[in-house]
Amino acid sequence: MRHQIFRIASQKRSRDCILRPFFDNVTRSLSQNSSQSERPSFGVAFDIDGVILLGHTPVGGSPRALRRLYDDLGALKIPYVFLTNGGGFPESRRAAELSEILGINILPSQVIQGHSPFKQLVNRFENEFVIAVGKGEPAAVMTEYGFKNVLSIDEYSSYFDGIDPLKPYKMWTAREIGNSVKTKRGDVVSKRVQAAFVLSDPVDWSRDIQLTSGAL
Repeated sequence: MRHQIFRIASQKRSRDCILRPFFDNVTRSLSQNSSQSERPSFGVAFDIDGVILLGHTPVGGSPRALRRLYDDLGALKIPYVFLTNGGGFPESRRAAELSEILGINILPSQVIQGHSPFKQLVNRFENEFVIAVGKGEPAAVMTEYGFKNVLSIDEYSSYFDGIDPLKPYKMWTAREIGNSVKTKRGDVVSKRVQAAFVLSDPVDWSRDIQLTSGAL
């Protein structure tokens, strides 16, 4: 198997092949509660930062505008999604945050982040040993997608003594919060990484580039 690094900003043809079935699934899930005659012929994709929210504050009348997409009984009239190139956290967590801030029930399927298309690669790498790169909780994201043998780049690096000679001079901590149960060192060192998934911008670029290149 050829070892690969996956990042959303890849060639357009490859990106389209991954995104097309994902958007088809979103469209079906949002319209399944309506009859064919009632389904609108269009949907809306909203960016989040600077359009719906500024930080954690709604922009203008964005909550009121979103409520107009529902009928008086609270049923969705016009399907919509939040489309953002951000990420690093599970869609379920992002949906819960948006729901609380906007006062509207947002489903995880309505949140499309930069790494959401990685769900389409579960069948290919479900049981393979892979690493997840980026700030936030990259391993938790991949686990929620269905990947069964994944470590964050921070946890992976912890198994190799002296892998980062500049570590004593770095004043930040990039370790993933809420990490999984510690894997035995021998199991990690003896395994070959089959793929690396970049979910968000790393905090420690120099270490992550070095470690990912060496692992693959």
